[in-house]
Amino acid sequence: MIEIHVDELLAKQQRSFYWLAKETGISHTTLWRLKKGKALGINFETLEKLCRTLSCQPGEIIRVGDEKKRKPARKQASVRGKKR
Repeated sequence: MIEIHVDELLAKQQRSFYWLAKETGISHTTLWRLKKGKALGINFETLEKLCRTLSCQPGEIIRVGDEKKRKPARKQASVRGKKR
């Protein structure tokens, strides 16, 4: 599982998500999705803006998480017996 560590970098620099959104032009919603792991992906332009603004490398923002900590996937409800 890929993890985004923007909030940790911001904490080290004593900055807020509001500041980051203003400095990069990336919407607060997009940053929130990245922080909460709700984003489906990140494009290189966004990653570059984050890196330049936070003075860091991509590997400091994106990391592969520990599989053991990963939450098990929810089982989908069965649709047997239903007519479509």
